[in-house]
Amino acid sequence: MKRIVFLLHLAVIFFQPWCLSQAGESMAIPAPQPAKLMLAAEDSWPPFADDQGHGLSHRLIAAALGRRGIRVESLVVPYQRAMMMAEKGNVDGVFNVARQGSTQTRFVFGERPLFTASASFYHKMDKRLAAKDKWSLPKGTMIGIISGYEYGDELAKLTQLQLVKVDNQQQLINLLLIGRIHGAIMYDAVAREQLQLMGVADEIVPAFANHSSDIFLAFSKQNPAAKTLAQQLDLGLTELQQNGEYDKLLAQLGPLGRP
Repeated sequence: MKRIVFLLHLAVIFFQPWCLSQAGESMAIPAPQPAKLMLAAEDSWPPFADDQGHGLSHRLIAAALGRRGIRVESLVVPYQRAMMMAEKGNVDGVFNVARQGSTQTRFVFGERPLFTASASFYHKMDKRLAAKDKWSLPKGTMIGIISGYEYGDELAKLTQLQLVKVDNQQQLINLLLIGRIHGAIMYDAVAREQLQLMGVADEIVPAFANHSSDIFLAFSKQNPAAKTLAQQLDLGLTELQQNGEYDKLLAQLGPLGRP
């Protein structure tokens, strides 16, 4: 009897790997889906994400993934650091990434953006940009931007511009106020918020459009479940749109693009 049991045990040992191998050929095992994510959230892009860990992006992401049974924790850091952390796999993803050529190869994106945000060139009321659009800006025009932000693929074609990079929105606006730059590119909802906070909404105004970007939660390629998580976020956003919660959240911010 012992010999029979022993032989049966050997058969199980050798037969089990063959079964798993055959199963692997017929169906792919999906990457594990964690119940909790750690995301890097930028600290200076209100009303979407601020230094207190609040904003529309926080609410949208938590609501969409929450519907799929995934909890979110956010680590609030400067945007460039957030991007590097996600790229290295120190966090599962990063907030508010514009999907364009420079980011497509670095991260995993879903199909549905969180929202679409427009950006414009801004100038001081008494020192207006001498152009009707971005393509006609004269050579040597000094334009301020935030270091590490995405401003659309067309910016690289505006070779006549002298780009001045700073760390945050306040610095950008202050440079405009003191005349150190001719103009600045800012996302419109962010500019509205910051200009009102600084009390200079009547002094700094939009000149003309720069671009519109689809804004995503970008997932780290180092996470083996990144594609699955992107799909789950898409499903969660779809459910929010279908039940009306999505529109209620965006309505609080005034006019914004819809995905």
